[in-house]
Amino acid sequence: MDCPNKETNLADCNCTYSCEKKGVCCECIRYHRSMNELPACYFSNAAERTYDRTFRKFAQDKGLR
Repeated sequence: MDCPNKETNLADCNCTYSCEKKGVCCECIRYHRSMNELPACYFSNAAERTYDRTFRKFAQDKGLR
């Protein structure tokens, strides 16, 4: 998929995975929602490196638990 904002998105993307969705936020969000997860950009850099994209990890990362 061509994304006109891919280069801009990549500048803000903290995801450490290498995949075809990197920088194509609409595809990334769709993928992670289908897995009942959140994408890396919702997490701090430290939490992203755990590769745990669950809602529980998001709440812990944001101090909500």
